[in-house]
Amino acid sequence: MNILVVCAVTEAHKAQIRAAAGDNTVVFTAGDLSGTAVPVDVEKLAAAHVIIGNVAPPLLKHAKNLKWLQLNSAGAGSYVAPGVLRPGVFLTNATGAYGVAVAEHLLSQLLMMMKRLPAYCDNQKAEVWRDEGPVEGVYGSTAIIVGFGDIGARFGKALKAMGAHVIGIRRRSTYLVPEASEMGTMDKLVDYAARADIIASALPDTAATRGVFNKNFFAAVKKGAYFLNAGRGTAVDQDALCDAVENGRLAGAALDVTTPEPLPAGHRLWQTPGVYITPHIAGGLHLLHTQNEIVNIGVRNLRAFLAGEPLINEVDFTTGYKK
Repeated sequence: MNILVVCAVTEAHKAQIRAAAGDNTVVFTAGDLSGTAVPVDVEKLAAAHVIIGNVAPPLLKHAKNLKWLQLNSAGAGSYVAPGVLRPGVFLTNATGAYGVAVAEHLLSQLLMMMKRLPAYCDNQKAEVWRDEGPVEGVYGSTAIIVGFGDIGARFGKALKAMGAHVIGIRRRSTYLVPEASEMGTMDKLVDYAARADIIASALPDTAATRGVFNKNFFAAVKKGAYFLNAGRGTAVDQDALCDAVENGRLAGAALDVTTPEPLPAGHRLWQTPGVYITPHIAGGLHLLHTQNEIVNIGVRNLRAFLAGEPLINEVDFTTGYKK
């Protein structure tokens, strides 16, 4: 069996994968640390029975022998579209690998806004010693985290430890987990918005999540709230977001994701004071912990696949979510 590894890995990771592969052939390519889909030689794709990592979806038509694709991303939306994978091909994702990295990024963005750090950075560049006035804090705040999976729960745990009342929002389940103070569902999202000092999204890109943060949502938000998005840019009406920041409904917004990506020059988001943008780098493979977890998931599944055992993180093709 031919195993093609297309995500960025260290020499130690290669040793792990080779050990799990046994006598099977393993081919490594130069993966990108961004974790995004990469172009791969057509001949290598045609020979592969197993792929570990994200291949640009249009190229998968060449993977005629593919039996299983292990993504290095948690998002699987572009891989469940009709015609991308042949019927019968297993698809698994890397849910569980990104929680630490993205939650830390969200926390840094939130504190950056609350403590007015951009103003102090500007002052330093101008050599100005000036007190920028009152700041906000996490302690005693109410936070709603929309998409309370691995990433959302990690961020919720951090905020709860800092003294926030954390409301986790899921599609359906209201089962209370330790990382939250309260649980809610997506159908009540606008109602929860009125209570929130902090709103964070970790939503994937699905038909049900597109545009949920729209004009009506921002109109219902508690004045002075902070908005963060590390899920997918498609969840946000970006003009409505800019309006909400400009009119003071939001105290600030920090976005690691936009639509489109890359965000083109001249886009309104770039020029809206109070909006802070990072280029989809909260996750990726920038943190070694994340790389380790992705490889651990892949190795565990590789052993299971070769033994004919069930895989973890199998994706449901009808929802795009992990089953």
